[in-house]
Amino acid sequence: MNFSLLHPQYLFLLIGIPLLFVIYFMSFGGKKKKALKFANFDAIARIEGVDFFSKNVVILTLNIIIIAVLVFAVSGLTLHTTARTSSFSFIIAIDSSQSMLADDLIPDRISVAKGTAVAFVNSAPVDVRFGVISFSGGSKIEKEVTDRKDEVKGAINGIQVSGFGGTDLYEAVVTSSNLLGDEGHKAVVILGDGQINVGSIDDAVDYANKRDVLVHTIGVGTEEGGQTEFGFSKLDEDSLKSLAYNTGGIYSRADNEENLTSAFYDILDLTEKKVSIELFDYLLIFSIILVVFEFFLANTRYVNLP
Repeated sequence: MNFSLLHPQYLFLLIGIPLLFVIYFMSFGGKKKKALKFANFDAIARIEGVDFFSKNVVILTLNIIIIAVLVFAVSGLTLHTTARTSSFSFIIAIDSSQSMLADDLIPDRISVAKGTAVAFVNSAPVDVRFGVISFSGGSKIEKEVTDRKDEVKGAINGIQVSGFGGTDLYEAVVTSSNLLGDEGHKAVVILGDGQINVGSIDDAVDYANKRDVLVHTIGVGTEEGGQTEFGFSKLDEDSLKSLAYNTGGIYSRADNEENLTSAFYDILDLTEKKVSIELFDYLLIFSIILVVFEFFLANTRYVNLP
């Protein structure tokens, strides 16, 4: 395990730390001269506070840590280590057709599909890259391929049922495959109820195989089916199984958390390899916590700190 900096030129900002020391000792010198004018230390305690030195040291230390953390954040501190991760980049494709409003899953299929997709993203190591599309009669790119999980989950949660009719799995496979572009190992995870009424499964299989894209499918719904405002809808597993099996992928159903968890790890195909983790987000969050903590001290216990 080792560290590197993407932008080492910003380390010059660490000069702020010795400047803090200079300001502190200049201020401390003035306080000391003021204190020496008094003959008894009870008076000093009443005017300066008995824990004057400890108060200053705590605040000084916090400021030094905050500056150091922010400097390393903007310098692009990166952790290099060996971990179990996936060699694949994924497109998560969520069926947003009107049949996904069926109530055979609680509260409805689209909500379960989004929850399942978020759980899949959460189960992946930090360096795995994801993109997001939604599809009905056509496909819509919700998020380009990225390794920022928060943005991926935001895109998933923002998907709404489309007002356009039809479900075009072929278009979903085409859009997903093209979105993966030059990614090394490519895979698509399709979540839907399998009710295909636009496009051809055979064409989708051919397109994926020609571009070396694995297509995994997750069935969202029940065999018994559910009601929508547009009619009754059942899960069609045959088309989803055909698409997965003929492209080398895995089919599973989103009705069992234990089975889904197992399927996620099979899809991710985790292996040991070297990974790089950019620490900017973590350092920024840590610095914000320290600022809030310092503000709390300055306005409570240390409120009288000069």
